[in-house]
Amino acid sequence: MNARARSDGWGRRFAARRAARSAHGRDAGGVAIEAAIVLPAVAALILATAAAGRVQTSAGTVESAARSAARTASLARSVDGMDELVKRAALDTMRQQGVACRHWEADVKQGELVTHGAPLVTVEVTVVCEVPLNDLLPGPGMPWTKRLTGRFVSVVDRYRGG
Repeated sequence: MNARARSDGWGRRFAARRAARSAHGRDAGGVAIEAAIVLPAVAALILATAAAGRVQTSAGTVESAARSAARTASLARSVDGMDELVKRAALDTMRQQGVACRHWEADVKQGELVTHGAPLVTVEVTVVCEVPLNDLLPGPGMPWTKRLTGRFVSVVDRYRGG
């Protein structure tokens, strides 16, 4: 009886160990499958976050370029050559901030602000920049760009020459 009790106890322990090993073996493949499903989603989330950050930073820079160009135009001595000054000021600001546009343009419009006193001459500058995102969002034949627009109005300095 004593020998039989020992063999039954040993048999139960053996069966328990075998069941534990076989359950562990079944789970090992599940981890690889879960990783294959989760890792691409995490990588896509990281790339989308980086793209959103680049777009947000570039949008602030485009606004800053429009502000700088409008201020430059408002201080210009004459209307002659103002377009070139505006484009140079906008491009310098974007280069200083490290924003590379695939295509960009700067447009200048003169306007008037009516006040209770004398009317004030204004300059409105619009800067448009297409920011490339191809390096962050790869895709076959997909031109990933985001079109950003910055607009600023500045009052022309009355005491400028000319």
